[in-house]
Amino acid sequence: MKPSRTLLVLLGALLALAILLGTLHALAIKLPQTLALIWWGALCALLLAAVADALWLRRLPIPRAERLLPGNLPLGRWSEVRLSLHHDFSQPTVIEVFDHVPDGMALEYLPQRVELRPGERTDFGYRVRPLARGHFHFPRCELLLPSPLRLWHGRRYLELPGETRVYPDFARLYGAQLMAVDDWLSQLGVRQRPRRGLGLEFHQLREFRDGDSLRQIDWKATARKRMPIAREYQDERDQQIVFLIDCGRRMRSQDGELAHFDHALNACLLLSYVALRQGDAVGLATFAGVQDRYLAPVKGPAQLNVLLNAVYDLQSTRLPADFSAAVDKLLARQRRRALVVLVTNLRDEDDEELLNAVKRLGRQHRVLIASLREEVLDSLRQTPVQHYEQALDYCGAVDYLNARASLHERLTAHGMPVLDARPSQLGPELVSRYLAWKKAGVL
Repeated sequence: MKPSRTLLVLLGALLALAILLGTLHALAIKLPQTLALIWWGALCALLLAAVADALWLRRLPIPRAERLLPGNLPLGRWSEVRLSLHHDFSQPTVIEVFDHVPDGMALEYLPQRVELRPGERTDFGYRVRPLARGHFHFPRCELLLPSPLRLWHGRRYLELPGETRVYPDFARLYGAQLMAVDDWLSQLGVRQRPRRGLGLEFHQLREFRDGDSLRQIDWKATARKRMPIAREYQDERDQQIVFLIDCGRRMRSQDGELAHFDHALNACLLLSYVALRQGDAVGLATFAGVQDRYLAPVKGPAQLNVLLNAVYDLQSTRLPADFSAAVDKLLARQRRRALVVLVTNLRDEDDEELLNAVKRLGRQHRVLIASLREEVLDSLRQTPVQHYEQALDYCGAVDYLNARASLHERLTAHGMPVLDARPSQLGPELVSRYLAWKKAGVL
């Protein structure tokens, strides 16, 4: 319980009057005796009213609250949380409400002043924006009730447990179902290269059309139908994709509000959505985390939900990346040939251990190394140099980028393709490379 502004103003007025009366008395200015009696009477009346109002406040009924909280929230997006208040007040009352939002979430429209009317339920909402993934608990709701005479404010805590899960930004993934896949991919910036071959799986027979090659003609069917019949092929289906995700310290770099690790998860989910729509199986494995996880590749739209539930609470650690141990575990678990996408941030200190690990992995699987490049490196390289400190920054960035490029060239020379992309562009770049390889039949 705390005094209201009204009570503080009244006490301040009485204090100012007391100072004035004391000053006049010190200056030997005679005042009527009744002024002092009036002041003491006002002070006693205010104190009695304050005590009575405080006791009355303690006996007021406490409103009951309900929280409508979504079971899952997308990372970095604003979502609404609704509160509903039930009360037994006989007079209209304005209260202040503050919901205890867990750490890791930004909020808007709290605290909020709402009016409670007799016989009515009061509904209102506020917005939250998760800044981290994981499992979040909402413990309670806080109310600030005015006393009947408005001399006090009483703080009441309502135990209102609630929980929600914050997933990677899956809203755009599910929203993509509302549009054609090709249009959606083009809006994301994905470039689909023209098919270089006929694909690897036979689809159907159809009439020969302009633009078909002579190799597509099925001569036996043409002889039976006495008209040109062509074979139609489709991209090979039932392939397997496994994401090997680095959860170590090199993925903790921050670009904007999201860390490289969050950008990597979003990109993997984006490619998973596209691959599952293509009829392929998708799985994942993590390393350098608190507890490594593995999901075997599975086909079907339901696998996307499985992937979301597997990665929503994954966090990067300060552990170093042990590529050899990660490759050994994956080779023991994944026997069938698959496209393994190693998502990490290659550094200039990576040496022969990384090369030997990916070479062993490449003997059994098709490997793509996705390396995230810090946005600040490109900014430093493009910033005009005007003084000594900027020159040092520029030279350091160029030297670091040259060392990374040398490592990428060494990996590419050993048949290990590297996709060097900024975090915000990793998703579209991965999808573009996947579709290009799929159409070329090299997976």
